[in-house]
Amino acid sequence: MRLSWNEIRVRAARFAEDWASAAYEKGETHSFYNDFFEVFGVKRRKVASFEEPVRLLGAKRGFIDLFWKGVLLIEQKSAGRDLKKAKAQALEYFPGLKDAELPRYILVSDFQTFELYDLEEDTRDAFALFELPGKVEHFGFILGVQKRTFRDQDPLNIEASRLMGRLHDALKASGFEGHDLEQFLVRLVFCLFADDTGIFERDIFNDLIAERSQIDGSDTGRLLNELFDVLNLAPERRQKRLDDDLAAFPFINGDLFAERLPTAAFDGAMRALLLEACGFKWDAISPAIFGSLFQSVMNARERRASGAHYTTEKNILKVIERLFLDDLRAEFAKLKARRDTGRVNALKAFHDRLAGLKYFDPACGCGNFLIIAYRELRALEIELLKEIRSGTAGGGQLFDAGTLSKIDVNQFYGIEIGEFPARIAETALWMMDHIMNNRLSLEFGEVFLRIPLKVSPHIHHADALEIEWADVLAPEECSFVFGNPPFIGFVMRDEGRQVQSGALMEKLGASGSRLDYVAAWFLKAAAFIQRGHARIGFVATNSITQGEQVPQLWPTLFERYKIEIAFAHRTFAWGSDARGKAHVHVVIIGLTRRDEAPKEKRLFSYDDVDGDAVESAHTALSPYLFDAGSLSNRHLVVERTRNSLGSRPSMCVGSKPVDDGKYIFSEDEKTAFLHIEPGAQSIMRPFLGGREYINSEKRWILYPEGLSTQELRKLPAVMGRIGKVRSFRETASGKLAREMALTPTHFHVTVIPKEPFLCLPEVSSERRSYVPIGWLKPPTIPSNKLLVVERATVDLFGFLTSRMHMAWLRHIGGRLESRYSYSAGIVYNPFPWPDVSAGARSKVRALDQAVLDARAAHPGATLADLYDPDVMPADLRKAHRALDLAVDRLYRAEPFESDRERVEHLFGLYEKLVAPLTALAAQKPKRPRAKRGEVSATPLPNPPPQGGREFEALDGGVTPRLGSPSAQDGRE
Repeated sequence: MRLSWNEIRVRAARFAEDWASAAYEKGETHSFYNDFFEVFGVKRRKVASFEEPVRLLGAKRGFIDLFWKGVLLIEQKSAGRDLKKAKAQALEYFPGLKDAELPRYILVSDFQTFELYDLEEDTRDAFALFELPGKVEHFGFILGVQKRTFRDQDPLNIEASRLMGRLHDALKASGFEGHDLEQFLVRLVFCLFADDTGIFERDIFNDLIAERSQIDGSDTGRLLNELFDVLNLAPERRQKRLDDDLAAFPFINGDLFAERLPTAAFDGAMRALLLEACGFKWDAISPAIFGSLFQSVMNARERRASGAHYTTEKNILKVIERLFLDDLRAEFAKLKARRDTGRVNALKAFHDRLAGLKYFDPACGCGNFLIIAYRELRALEIELLKEIRSGTAGGGQLFDAGTLSKIDVNQFYGIEIGEFPARIAETALWMMDHIMNNRLSLEFGEVFLRIPLKVSPHIHHADALEIEWADVLAPEECSFVFGNPPFIGFVMRDEGRQVQSGALMEKLGASGSRLDYVAAWFLKAAAFIQRGHARIGFVATNSITQGEQVPQLWPTLFERYKIEIAFAHRTFAWGSDARGKAHVHVVIIGLTRRDEAPKEKRLFSYDDVDGDAVESAHTALSPYLFDAGSLSNRHLVVERTRNSLGSRPSMCVGSKPVDDGKYIFSEDEKTAFLHIEPGAQSIMRPFLGGREYINSEKRWILYPEGLSTQELRKLPAVMGRIGKVRSFRETASGKLAREMALTPTHFHVTVIPKEPFLCLPEVSSERRSYVPIGWLKPPTIPSNKLLVVERATVDLFGFLTSRMHMAWLRHIGGRLESRYSYSAGIVYNPFPWPDVSAGARSKVRALDQAVLDARAAHPGATLADLYDPDVMPADLRKAHRALDLAVDRLYRAEPFESDRERVEHLFGLYEKLVAPLTALAAQKPKRPRAKRGEVSATPLPNPPPQGGREFEALDGGVTPRLGSPSAQDGRE
């Protein structure tokens, strides 16, 4: 059992008295430090060695006076020698050490004076020998007790994860897998952690494996199972003849070791891996490593399918700080600043309130959010206790450590669908509890342990979308709901998930059928807090704040559940510490009941998705995550519509063949096909999607619909392709494709322009300032990855390529991962066009043409080249800026300061445009509800003309000069 600090102080006083006259380095160093380690109840020979050889720079060799690999390096001098030179000498040893051997602490001493350096915290503590009894907490690391600051992407965390991943792979390859392997790994990591942090007597687990198991590993599994049995038994229940090495381990409880597992069959290589793990510095590991461990033992396909993304501490703090930590810290700061007689009682009342809060993560995974929240709350509690002590009579006296902490792991609740991560979450919370108990011990000079474990976190192994959350935690008792629900888009879901989430969303009132999986957690959380006062903070895919998902999700949250956005982080890159790092872009959204929403809402914006946030305050936030304070309807969303909110030509998607690629050819494939079927030349057309258009790539498509049956039968190779398309459609899983099997020469969507047409790529990189927009001409057929406007004019090109329209796209349009996803129904049709004169249009028209001319001035350059933000030509950038300024002035005379300001202005115009339509719709009888998957059109009083003829006539029939060589051959 570890010594108490009081026992250590008594031993330290006796040590200082015994060695008060020590002075000679060579003759007394060994005895001095053997006795020094005994002060802490540790045998020096078990952890450190004298005169450790090390290679210095060059060919020289040196000897470290006392070395504990990875922990402590001691340089000892005779009394009165210069300790600054001693430290310099200690640092000279570092180049000869391996990374894993580099110590965190350096101690230099001349027997009567100590100087202790913490290289990680960059601190120095100097004191005399007689002061040692009051300084023993500085040497808590000898016991496995030390302060620890965990950092994002800490290499030690990642390396530990990889190390356990290797052991997992070796065990799995031997046939030890599934539930048994998962439980086994959790126990091993707990033991490794316990061996270095004072739960066990230091290094007894390492010694057990190294000294009591065979080198060939043949008995390692059996020995571990015997140990697990011992850890599950209280001392009074253990056998009286139990092996002394096993009897030295404490009783852990908590059900971690309750289940009997099959014996893992180790070999020598696997035992060596375990010993390598024993040699790792586990006291430097955050319990959040368990999340990384779980990620590391999953393959990429499983990780993608489950939507699991291990979260960095930095990103977890973005959620929990704004959700509750900032407010709790601010309240504590106010109480701390009080100088009245009620200060201490107020601090104690605050402490009681902290102990009564309950935290719930309904998609907790490996518990990372709960673990970090627990750590931060315990850190706040320690500061609070210090204030209570300082204000209490006799505050200089020691507190009774056993009655200090009121915050415990049983305040934390979670749901996790996987058994392994659920057990990880539970165990990691206990580990974090131990770390914070150690910190409390250091602060108050008393050993505070919660071993054996008496209370447990409430982690439920269940499907969060099936289980009633109220069965886990009563909503009236819940304080905060938070976490990182699974990142799975609609198209990524398997059929079971689609049915499950679709039924749940319909039950909870959502109108859409293509919402991301994460939306189910938002809806269920909103329903959950109706019976309580909890606040919500979730990480989510940014798609729920963009495009067609906004009108499907947010009206339900606003209107049915009376929810408000209290704070939000706009799109940023979501980091991961896991092996096979996930690359996603997310938002963070904090929600409250409307009647409890703060007056001031906080928004965190990122100029760079990988950069730092800029915070701003607002009276209201839109679900698109911009200011909504100036809107009459603060809950306004952009509804998908089939028609433009102005007299603009219609936009449609290009041709969609549904052919399994049988009609589509690369340049080489086209050449080879025409060599055997030269008669197909007339029906072989250029076929461009967004990628081909932007990168000037060539692709071709057979368009057999234009030939008669007699003509087609003369082309056997073409007939062969038609037969393959029919066969594909007949056996396709989709109903639409099967219905099209009877007409294999027809496309699902057929768009064959007969004149030059304006095109926009459906998807474009978010790095570009402008989506590359331009013209193509027949015989090119646009694919469904291009959006098409026939009979368009240069004016329309100018508005669509302006910064104003790009701002609308960025904020209102959808995203594919982080790339822009343009759609007619959400971006083009609802876009508020300015009401301008013919003269203003003429001026803009000239600037539009200047952009096209600037493109043409760079023959051979693709649009990808021209719109790469790093190398965009100066003349093209200048032409765009002039156009941007002109279009901005058509909306208002005052310059716009940012894209967010532009879209906020546009949103105000949109509100005015749709207000009459909303009123009109309210007066009309309701139409029958559309079937799932159908899109309801927003009615217009005067539907715009088709084909854009009147728009063209209005603008004088102007068409662009297609001056660019790439435009002339259909490859702008």
